[in-house]
Amino acid sequence: MPHPAPRRLGLLGGTFDPPHLGHLAVARTVLAQVGLDRVDLLVANDPWQKTESRSVTPATLRREMAEALVEGHVGLGVDDREIRRGGPTYTADTLEEMQREQPDVQIFLIVGADTAQRLSTWHRPEVVRSLSTLVIVNRDGQHQTSNADSVLHVSMQPVEASSTQIRTCVARGESIRHLTTDGVIQIIEANGLYRSAQ
Repeated sequence: MPHPAPRRLGLLGGTFDPPHLGHLAVARTVLAQVGLDRVDLLVANDPWQKTESRSVTPATLRREMAEALVEGHVGLGVDDREIRRGGPTYTADTLEEMQREQPDVQIFLIVGADTAQRLSTWHRPEVVRSLSTLVIVNRDGQHQTSNADSVLHVSMQPVEASSTQIRTCVARGESIRHLTTDGVIQIIEANGLYRSAQ
């Protein structure tokens, strides 16, 4: 008998400090266009490429905000394994761990076009490439092609929202309702996050 097709899981990694409508749009677009069973927001514990340049919100709060962002969206979830593992966050370690736990799952690593260009700066990039199919999200009109079997391209209309923009708006006392969900806003307000500019 033929083996059943592996479950198709998308991973959208990030600091999510905080998560915003752009993250949500990317997750939903890739879920639909690539035909995945689920897309998980993979919350970094210690994003080593960022923690040297600014203060990062505690991982447990970033996980809560990620959960609030995807709440009610079928096919979207949150994976907190990097937080539970502790220490600096390396995608290669995470992919190896997932392969050991679920060898039949096909993993699709979702990144923006700018991040894809910096993949060589990641820790053990060859492991990342060998254990996942890279899904590169391009802005509409900037669609790229690739001959590599392990790379897919998704084109979408960009959502003008960023974590930096949200942190700046909160510090200035400006509304962020056009940038993220009510659930995320409630966590930001309840914990007094981002009141001082970072």
